[in-house]
Amino acid sequence: MKKLLFMFSFLINLLGLSAAKVQVDRIEPTNWFVGMKNTHLQLMVYGQGIANAKAEVNYPGVTVEEVVRLESNNYLLVYLDVSPSAKAGTMQLTFSDGKKKKTVDYQLLERRVNPADRHGFTSEDVLYMLMPDRFADGNPQIDVVKGMRDQVCDRTAHSMRHGGDLKGISDHLDYFTDLGVTALWFTPVLENDMPADQGKYSSYHGYATTNYYRVDPRFGTNDEYRQLIDDCHSRGLKVVMDMIFNHCGSYHPWLLDMPSKDWFNASDYKNNYLQTSYRLTPVMDPYASKIDLKETVEGWFVPTMPDLNQKNPHVMRYLIQNSKWWIETVGIDGIRMDTYPYADFDTMAQWMKEINEEYPDFNVVGETWNIDTPFTASWQMNSRLTKRNSHLKTVMDFSFYDKITKASNQNTSDQYSGLEQIYNNFVYDYLYEDPFHVMAFIENHDTDRFLGEGKDVPMLKQAYAILLTAPRIPQLYYGTEVLMNGVKKVSDGYVRCDFSGGWAGDIHNKFTAEGRTAEENDMFNYIRTVLHWRKGNKAITQGKMVQFIPRKGVYVYARSYGGKTVLVILNGNTQTAQADLSRYTEVTEGFTHGKDVATGSEFLLNGTLSLAPRQSLILDLHN
Repeated sequence: MKKLLFMFSFLINLLGLSAAKVQVDRIEPTNWFVGMKNTHLQLMVYGQGIANAKAEVNYPGVTVEEVVRLESNNYLLVYLDVSPSAKAGTMQLTFSDGKKKKTVDYQLLERRVNPADRHGFTSEDVLYMLMPDRFADGNPQIDVVKGMRDQVCDRTAHSMRHGGDLKGISDHLDYFTDLGVTALWFTPVLENDMPADQGKYSSYHGYATTNYYRVDPRFGTNDEYRQLIDDCHSRGLKVVMDMIFNHCGSYHPWLLDMPSKDWFNASDYKNNYLQTSYRLTPVMDPYASKIDLKETVEGWFVPTMPDLNQKNPHVMRYLIQNSKWWIETVGIDGIRMDTYPYADFDTMAQWMKEINEEYPDFNVVGETWNIDTPFTASWQMNSRLTKRNSHLKTVMDFSFYDKITKASNQNTSDQYSGLEQIYNNFVYDYLYEDPFHVMAFIENHDTDRFLGEGKDVPMLKQAYAILLTAPRIPQLYYGTEVLMNGVKKVSDGYVRCDFSGGWAGDIHNKFTAEGRTAEENDMFNYIRTVLHWRKGNKAITQGKMVQFIPRKGVYVYARSYGGKTVLVILNGNTQTAQADLSRYTEVTEGFTHGKDVATGSEFLLNGTLSLAPRQSLILDLHN
């Protein structure tokens, strides 16, 4: 009997001990940094029943400002003040609920780089955009990761995972430096633990985040991401991180266990799903109806991407901190913000203002998808076109993309066709506060490839001649330098094909001259020549522009700085054209010759110049 009582007492004590601890499963951010200008720190604590707990900290220079309990009993928001006097070290967070208690170590770290020394991408850079899943597979062992919801890796299916990863990118850093780009923009690398929809569609693209503090294990680890960025920096390459504040993935813990009803827009999605209209004009329209604006900014992008409510201050503080955490942790040089106008204008402006104050020379580009220049210009920081200041330094020039796409299928015969449209696009640069903080491109992962299903190399060279000499930040899309093509009418995945040579067993290795055809090498060498010439060329990266109304199908403009002048001459027709060079003496005066950057050919700057169909000349002027 005594033995039974002893055993019973032992079990009671054991159960009591097991119940004597508060459950803390995770804290985000996973660590933080001392010396931040904004001393306020939000900790999101998750654990079963954690909302009932009291939070305390005992660490010099750190105090608890506020504890916020949300509708879900499994979240607790602890707001700390990390004063300028706080030093790096391990502080202890104590969570208590009656007799239950849990103490957690939390790291405060020194900042790796002085914020004033962080320099973002500028007009001196050329961005090379790539999709990690489709670029190169450096570690086949992580193509499929046990325990994740998607267990398929199938290169034969356009919309499934193909196995590209961070190691694959790291293995080809010399390719980027040889090509001559100066910055890499990866589509999102964060965890997308989403199931493959009916075995046909996956989140290989990365735009359905399920963990904001973890690199997707099929790409690699946080440490590998940091090492990759360090290796890029050692080669003079910057790295731009793709982020999404508008939405997350439907398997994010927030949707599976919603912190509060106002954490998402249209949170009653099972009964009242709200789809975005994909129309951005209501955001700037002074006459916009409430329903139009609501559909734009509160509607979900797609059913698998829940729309975050940035008006909820706790949501926005979480996102702001996350962006700073990645800047500090891995050393990114810039951010590309996805679906920028779909999020709340005022709170996104708050984010940008805080980033600009913390990192004065950092750069963020927002995806502002509208082909009308006034709309795009109104999103740029300090725009005179709107009373609201976005504080967004750089915007994307979808007008240029639209017009160069149309010009590729037209002759330049009047003011509404061909390269006349490019001329008109630059006419409206007076609407921008700073044209050098506008990112231009001829294609990206969301558009048809510029070549479509063809191989119009002269027109592609012409598009690149403009892109790489205009007063813009140029962005290239992976593979076009080796004539990759594809159209969205087949599938989104078809414009995101694998870079040949990135996988073991690929028949052709396009990373090498030997693996490319003569035509592909010609295109690669053209782009490489222009890119290396562009580096440090202030006439292009900082110089003023003088453009001439196209005449007889020929479009001409000049870029000049400090006595150096570059003359760009473009035949916008599929027939030969004649350019009377006497018309351009205001920019050629003092020079007698021009050397074509791509070929090294010399041209006299007098008389009439005969141009082959779609010929493009980038002339360095000299005597």
